[in-house]
Amino acid sequence: MNDDQLLRYSRQIMLPEIDYAGQEKLLSARVLVVGMGGLGSPVSMYLAASGVGHLVLVDDDVVEISNLQRQIVHRTSDLGRSKVESAAATLRDLNPEVEITTIGARLDAEALSREAAAADVVVDGTDNFTTRFAVNAACVATRRPLVSGAAIRFEGQLAVFRPDLHGRPCYACLYPPLDDVRQSCSEIGVLAPVVGVIGSLQAVEVIRLVTGFGEADGTRLTIWSAVDGEWRTLRFQRDPQCPVCGGAGDQASNAEA
Repeated sequence: MNDDQLLRYSRQIMLPEIDYAGQEKLLSARVLVVGMGGLGSPVSMYLAASGVGHLVLVDDDVVEISNLQRQIVHRTSDLGRSKVESAAATLRDLNPEVEITTIGARLDAEALSREAAAADVVVDGTDNFTTRFAVNAACVATRRPLVSGAAIRFEGQLAVFRPDLHGRPCYACLYPPLDDVRQSCSEIGVLAPVVGVIGSLQAVEVIRLVTGFGEADGTRLTIWSAVDGEWRTLRFQRDPQCPVCGGAGDQASNAEA
């Protein structure tokens, strides 16, 4: 690190759990962020500010006025602009040292697996189950940690999935694929700061995974309600019948307080 970097990241380097070595790991890390909306906005901004060396941003959408209530990486002047290009401009202004790759297209399974394999950690900031299942499958195939967030109405959820560790459940163990169409925030709404809370926590989990402090064992789902301000943590296990990770020999999926 040069003198400017030591000063920029000094408040993190002061932390014994991160220190100089942890900051070096962040500077060398490559993180794939899928979805540059309400969750991807705070995730990418905090990762860029924290000094993650290379961010790969994926989103095939453009900025619309209804996005601006919660997607803080975009500005009114970005209306009609590609979300990945809008986000990249904000992130480069925030920290020009971060390398940013933009992919303004929907990735097929092969391309998604290729990008996941190249990353140290994958972040799911999407708002639909089709893409979530595709991202999870890519992470299972490439054994990459997946940091998943979700927010709708007044509730947010956070989970870290560890296909890189033996016997850990995947996203499809917790949320088995269904034929029904599940509702999104575009249909029933979401309180703006809720996505900020969950997205910020996703950034924390990425930093934990990269630097190695704390525990992310891949068996916890955290749920937060903005209505009463309460947090709940549920434990879940691998599904031996999971169509994605094929947890043969492991205990059936369940969640308990």
